[in-house]
Amino acid sequence: MNTDMTQRPGQTSMSEGGPWGGKDEDRSGGGGGGDGPRNPWTPPPRGDGPGGRDPRGPSAVDEFLRRARDSFGGGLPQRPGGRPIWLYVAGGVAVLWVAITSFHSIGAKQQGVVSTLGSYSRTLSPGISMTFPAPFQTVEVIDVQEIRTLDLGSAGEEAEKLMLTEDQNIINLGYSVRWNISDPKQYSFQLAEPDVTIAEVAESAMRAVIATVSLSDAMGAGRNLIESQVQQRMQEILDGYGAGVRIQGIAVKQADPPDAVNDAFKEVSAAQQAAETYTNQAQAYAQQLAAQSQGEAAAFDKVYEQYRMAPDVTRRRMYYETMEKVLAGVNKTIVEAPGVTPYLPLPAVRPTTRVPTPTVEAGPQTQGGQP
Repeated sequence: MNTDMTQRPGQTSMSEGGPWGGKDEDRSGGGGGGDGPRNPWTPPPRGDGPGGRDPRGPSAVDEFLRRARDSFGGGLPQRPGGRPIWLYVAGGVAVLWVAITSFHSIGAKQQGVVSTLGSYSRTLSPGISMTFPAPFQTVEVIDVQEIRTLDLGSAGEEAEKLMLTEDQNIINLGYSVRWNISDPKQYSFQLAEPDVTIAEVAESAMRAVIATVSLSDAMGAGRNLIESQVQQRMQEILDGYGAGVRIQGIAVKQADPPDAVNDAFKEVSAAQQAAETYTNQAQAYAQQLAAQSQGEAAAFDKVYEQYRMAPDVTRRRMYYETMEKVLAGVNKTIVEAPGVTPYLPLPAVRPTTRVPTPTVEAGPQTQGGQP
């Protein structure tokens, strides 16, 4: 048997005495023969089939590429006119895209800001509106009646917001800002970060107002005035920016001293409240005494008027009333004997126990005072 000694591209001949073949044997085993065994780990050579085709068939990669060519090439189904279906599919997608991006539904509480290639074009009112399709024109729908709330200071953040008052005291303030959009055009094109801008303006206005009030006013009765002044100052600043924002209100939720001195401040506040309580009690007692004195003076004036009209009768009445008060709790002995003074032992007059006191009646007397 003749042995094909021609080496094909990609093949390597093995030297004589190799482990898988004898002399002049092809490593791939495609030499047509040989004395030794064929290498079992080498795939069979390609192009040895009928017509130069691989007897093992096409590989997986070749099959995938073939199917891809058939899908995007002449293998795509066609309509009777000869045009591929993918043209109609692309046209349908384009029509759908135009319909979705050209018609817009704006709610009753909303407005739409139309931008043409990034520049402001117009503002859409509530209802159904039409624009050019994207990306030529885009619409940003904004809720202009929604009240937004922004919490600042210790009411909404972990860090303290320490501010200096007019009397050189430090206060930790927490507050919230309520606002809405008044001009969608200015809001969309003037402010890059609306929340950040409003927060910075609120802090600036609050510090300016707190610097004009005392600590007691900031923590107590002056809160309403502080809130109105901060709201007015914020609106002026934002209008100067052209922000398109309306401030609806400011609410101070927390006004405390710094945490480092909070305990001592509470003790001082408790002492002040106790002092105020004692002062109020003293004033109440003084008012009570004053009312009582005025009542007694009014009663004395009435008695004096009666005394001026009948001095003897009024004098006797006052004497009787005074004696009733003096003798109300005293043991009494009543002797009814005109012109006779009987002998009364003193111990009997003041008994140690409360017993009924006998009444001494004067009997008939003889000459010399003996019966």
